[in-house]
Amino acid sequence: MTGVQQRVLWVAILASFVAFLDGAIVNVALPAVTLDLGGGITTQQWVVDAYLLALGSLILIAGSLSDTFGRVRILRAGLIIFGVASLACAVAPSATLLIVARAVQGAGAAMLVPSSLALITSTFTGAAQGKAIGTWTAWTGTAFLAGPLAGGLMVDYASWRLIFAINVVPIAGTLWLLRGLALPASTPLLASAAPTAKGRGRRIDVVGAALAATGLAGTVFALIEQGRLGWGHPAVYLPFGAGLLALAGFLWWESRVAAPMMPLGLFRIRNFGMGNIATTFIYAALSLGQLIVVLFLQEVVGFSAAQAGLASLPVAVISLILAGRFGTLAGKYGPRWFMAAGPVVAGAGYWLMTSVAEPFNFWWQILPGQIVFAVGLSITVAPLTAAILGAVPQGQSGIGSAINNAVSRVAGLLAVALAALLLGGALDVESFRRVMLITAGLFVAGGVVSALGISNKTAGLQAVDTASDP
Repeated sequence: MTGVQQRVLWVAILASFVAFLDGAIVNVALPAVTLDLGGGITTQQWVVDAYLLALGSLILIAGSLSDTFGRVRILRAGLIIFGVASLACAVAPSATLLIVARAVQGAGAAMLVPSSLALITSTFTGAAQGKAIGTWTAWTGTAFLAGPLAGGLMVDYASWRLIFAINVVPIAGTLWLLRGLALPASTPLLASAAPTAKGRGRRIDVVGAALAATGLAGTVFALIEQGRLGWGHPAVYLPFGAGLLALAGFLWWESRVAAPMMPLGLFRIRNFGMGNIATTFIYAALSLGQLIVVLFLQEVVGFSAAQAGLASLPVAVISLILAGRFGTLAGKYGPRWFMAAGPVVAGAGYWLMTSVAEPFNFWWQILPGQIVFAVGLSITVAPLTAAILGAVPQGQSGIGSAINNAVSRVAGLLAVALAALLLGGALDVESFRRVMLITAGLFVAGGVVSALGISNKTAGLQAVDTASDP
């Protein structure tokens, strides 16, 4: 690995790390947030989903901006927005202002993940790319899974506000690494200082972005508020209907506009299309399952925030050790069977957690399932990312990464929005078992889709010309 490649890899890891860390670290702080600011389960859902909503709505257009104006330029802007919003979250005096700041954070995060992954896919090739993605996955996955531990310690021994203020540390480190980053002239990454000749004439799909944001906002608002107001309330069914219409309009528009922010032709690439279907199931399961485990340990079992965070440590350690290795193996042997087996193993871990009963015993009822889940997740994530991004032509790596990340975030967004409905309005032992079983089923569905749909053929053999899409 060259010096430039090492630096690019660390930039990608740190930029994504802060986005994933914030997305996960907040879960363990939710009881403390609502104790301080009020609002109960509705506030908890909105603190999570405001971030995911902005991220999922804007990540596609951010991917287009990355391909048009350059990875480094968009990455730098995203870091600055994310940092300012993090400080706003840390000092928010009310739940409403916290939720607004979380939405701005999500907008910044939308600019981080696709640009960082595009840096990797544009700088590494072949087996080295699989290994680099595996390393990226291991570290960012660790941030996602170890966040509850760090957050729990901050909540118990300082304040929940510190979980947002701490973001400025990795952001500052990433901005420092970006200074003077010299890249080979042959790589598209040099389009970071100004729009390329091709990019100058390219239009940004503002209509598509507006339709996607409206569609997601309407449906998510309805799914969260229906638990409080009921489906018969106009404030629920009207936004829900409008959201569905906007999402349908988004797909219609993207199939006809000259420069779509989500080129539908990419879905004709087998691994890209099937991989994103698998992503939907896998990330819905991941977001729902880990959120409910953390809340159950605190609100039902009585764990402190730090204890609930500590419970996730085995998952983080296993992911850090294994994810890079499975990424390397997938680069060598192909991703199909890793993507098929991994989610099934992860689902088995959640199935084991349906054994929860009174008297509660963490060591026998939760820990074994978390360990099995961690192994399954380690098998899955790097091959999944490599298969999807490896199928996309390099010139569209930014938008390809953005689409996959949008799919994963929107899947998590909808899963969290449905949490109260799936729990039946209250979190207890019975509803916990039910959600664990649903989570296991979602993981298994992702494995089945991968087994049937993913091919081990190289990306070059699968790629299609999407430039002529209507």
